[in-house]
Amino acid sequence: MTDEREVLTYELFGTAARELAEQVAADGFEPDLVLSIARGGLFLGGALGYALDVKNLFVMNVEFYTGVDERLDLPVVLPPTLDQVDITGANVLVADDVADTGKTLELVRDFCTGYVAEVRTAVIYEKPRSLVRCDYVWRHTDRWIDFPWSSQPPVRSRSDRPAH
Repeated sequence: MTDEREVLTYELFGTAARELAEQVAADGFEPDLVLSIARGGLFLGGALGYALDVKNLFVMNVEFYTGVDERLDLPVVLPPTLDQVDITGANVLVADDVADTGKTLELVRDFCTGYVAEVRTAVIYEKPRSLVRCDYVWRHTDRWIDFPWSSQPPVRSRSDRPAH
């Protein structure tokens, strides 16, 4: 991995989201709902919902990264958990900011399998090592990515968080 970083601005994010929506539409896939992986996928999920005229937006909270290149051994679904009855029989578009190792996307895709009609994945960035080959990808990179929503420290740090 190089020391150079991929830098995504809010303006470029708008372009990425629109171009991903155009990929989905051109492919003929019509999602019944967009399932965002929180937190990074929330931005893309909302943008795709508007661009694809999908009003049913759902969220799964999955924790994997704890810092720059620091992660848990396995991704963990955090409460509140999505009720599978809400997605049964649906065409689901899973949205996330990046497919890095792919383990988070794999977890969410496996959660949906057997309940949904079809599940497809859309990400802004996909890294070469990802276990999951996403259906819709804006850019491929092997660099660390500075996203506009996480490149600066929090305005206020949460001191009441439990230690992991």
